[in-house]
Amino acid sequence: MLTLSETKALRGIAILGIVLHNYCHFLGFAVKENEYTFTAERPRLFLEHLLTPDANWLFHVFSFLGHYGVPIFLFVSGLGLVLKYERAASQPQAPKPQPSALRWMGYHFLKLFRLMVVGYVLFVIVYIIRHDDAARVYSLDRVVTQLTMTINFMYFDPDHIIKPGPYWFFGLMVQLYLLYRLVLYRWRNCWVLMGLVVAAWLVQRVQSPDVATDVAWLNFIRYNFVGGVLPFCLGVAWTRWTPRITSWWQWAVVVVVSAVGVLVGSLWFASWLWVPLFIVTGAIATVKLMPARLLSVCEWFGVLSSALFVMHPLLREITIWHYAKSDIYSGLVLYMLASVAASMLLQWFMKYVPKPKP
Repeated sequence: MLTLSETKALRGIAILGIVLHNYCHFLGFAVKENEYTFTAERPRLFLEHLLTPDANWLFHVFSFLGHYGVPIFLFVSGLGLVLKYERAASQPQAPKPQPSALRWMGYHFLKLFRLMVVGYVLFVIVYIIRHDDAARVYSLDRVVTQLTMTINFMYFDPDHIIKPGPYWFFGLMVQLYLLYRLVLYRWRNCWVLMGLVVAAWLVQRVQSPDVATDVAWLNFIRYNFVGGVLPFCLGVAWTRWTPRITSWWQWAVVVVVSAVGVLVGSLWFASWLWVPLFIVTGAIATVKLMPARLLSVCEWFGVLSSALFVMHPLLREITIWHYAKSDIYSGLVLYMLASVAASMLLQWFMKYVPKPKP
């Protein structure tokens, strides 16, 4: 049900949301998101700005909703793993047997590391030049845990520990790869998927967002695989048991229902945990309804998405503080153009870096 072009377009939508969010939510006036913890006032304030648009309307939208590009990426990742390691193995000309779990994880770790380390080193250099607290921010333990992609596990204050902030995603992906290889790849039935989703929901649901200690714990577990199980398992399930939706009007209904689900579900803690489900279904329906030219633009960003994810924190660090209190639109445009240019340069450079072997 999802073509290669549509899958790349999903990645394009996801990366645009993430890149724009990671700039806009640093602006003081923008409505802040509920990503790792839940604050009831934020969605209500967002709806107020959504219904009474002003000159900063787009900044509120990207700040509050842009981080939901992450669940879309997780969905595509789950989808891609099934296509690569389950669908391919079922073909008549089946590939060689899969390597051991340890070797399999080593391959995927090196794929992530190969990309991450370039942006990380550049960011650290720029941070050292611009700030005088680099010895504390980039202490040995933090550097080692980031490079080993275990920093998500090591600290209970990840908001102020993981720098650059978006790089928490690399640790999350390592955890989800491990979950797939040890559990989902071995037991391929819907009950395992449903059990994981329900268990992850329960672990988050029992935490009260009104108690300070519970907020810290909720913040910690959502930086780890528990917070990503729902969209990741949805990607696995979608590929194994693809829904049959064929008409444009059915996809239009999915868009409307998903939009309502996102806006209404964001209002309460219990329903907020299910919002990524509506984000993913809405994104899928959107690419299904896109005109060809717009789809090709999103597909182009999807091809660039990995490099753009790595490079955009560096360009934000350089540009945002020059424009945050003056010409915010010029700053946003410059940031986007510079991020795309740097990503294209990184993509060219990576052609000459040896790839890990499966």
